Amino acid sequence: MDKIEGGVLDGIAVNALNLTLTRSAIKMLHTQTWKTDKINQVHDLAICLTGRAEYKVADETFIMQPGRALLIPAGTRFVGKSLSEELYTGVAQHFTAEVFGRMDLFDQMECRMWVDLPRWAMIAPLVRHYRESSPLSSTTFTQHHLFMVLLIEFIEAAFIRWHPQQDVSVNNPDSLSLAVMVAASQIASDPISDDTVERVLDGVPYNEDYFRREFRKQVGLTPQKYHEFKRMERAMALLASGQSVKQASAFVGYGDSYYFSRMFKRYIGVSPAGYKMLQKRHQEGGFPRGEEDGMTPFPLLRPKL
Repeated sequence: MDKIEGGVLDGIAVNALNLTLTRSAIKMLHTQTWKTDKINQVHDLAICLTGRAEYKVADETFIMQPGRALLIPAGTRFVGKSLSEELYTGVAQHFTAEVFGRMDLFDQMECRMWVDLPRWAMIAPLVRHYRESSPLSSTTFTQHHLFMVLLIEFIEAAFIRWHPQQDVSVNNPDSLSLAVMVAASQIASDPISDDTVERVLDGVPYNEDYFRREFRKQVGLTPQKYHEFKRMERAMALLASGQSVKQASAFVGYGDSYYFSRMFKRYIGVSPAGYKMLQKRHQEGGFPRGEEDGMTPFPLLRPKL
């Protein structure tokens, strides 16, 4: 079955995250004698293509090898050296990632400093292309978007948790919006558990009724209905992968498949069986609802929810 879990950044609004590449990409090509000892004023994401190297960052030692990515936080001293006769190659990119242009993204979450990228067979060609196509003295529109893909791959693999919102100053003018986005991300990542919404709301430092209203204002749904909608999105993926209506219903936590079908139609706009039929027609090259591009316009969010 295809992976259908919610992403770490699913709750982040498209225009809320500002990614800036602060210099051209560093095309690592280091011999056996390579050494470095420095502090960067911005974050640095390094990804290894060949060879091995040792990094000491914040009193911890990491070994870089092909497929491994390392985030060196801004303002952190690091010492590196090559460990292999083979050339140590890869790419390193200096960047900032800010939420609302004010708060550093990585200050809001706990992440591992290094990870082996789980989809390396797919990502490796992209890393090579990024390294080869990046200009030597500037950044480009294409480079920015390619790096966003690499950064998201790292975050998805390295993410541990969002920092508790009680630790965030409620006096910050953007804290409420951040709390809503973190809550939406947490709900999207666990739409199956019945107590997800309760656990998430217990972690916000705001009056619950007030927060529920602000959540609905920003997301378009109440926390509970957003949770239900994310369940239906999970069910959509299951149905599209070949699961029966009964199997999808049970997987997303509905013992009564008839009730599940009513909820699915309420949120998605078509019954589960109808959705499966439309997906089959689309796979066969048909236009499920007469759309010129042949794509089914799901999911459907409607104001009456």
